[in-house]
Amino acid sequence: MEKFALLARVEAKPGKENEVLSFLKNALPLANAEPDTIRWYALQLGPSTFGIFDTFETEQGRQAHLDGKIAEALMANASELLATDPVIEKVELLAIK
Repeated sequence: MEKFALLARVEAKPGKENEVLSFLKNALPLANAEPDTIRWYALQLGPSTFGIFDTFETEQGRQAHLDGKIAEALMANASELLATDPVIEKVELLAIK
């Protein structure tokens, strides 16, 4: 059962909203390739605000995701696409249905 999660929030630079949206949609195969990532959601919270929420059974799985290809690609493109640094929070799941 998942006990660990990440909640990431990113703000696109003006005019880069579609590129951030495409980046997130194109990251799905990378998430699918991570055996320890149980669930992975890409979200649009507002016109230029996006998020990622993902869940893990172990802290090691969560850390592997943080050290993985999605985070690497996001940080490599952050200065071009994002208005501010991503906000990434480690979350402990209390209840799941």
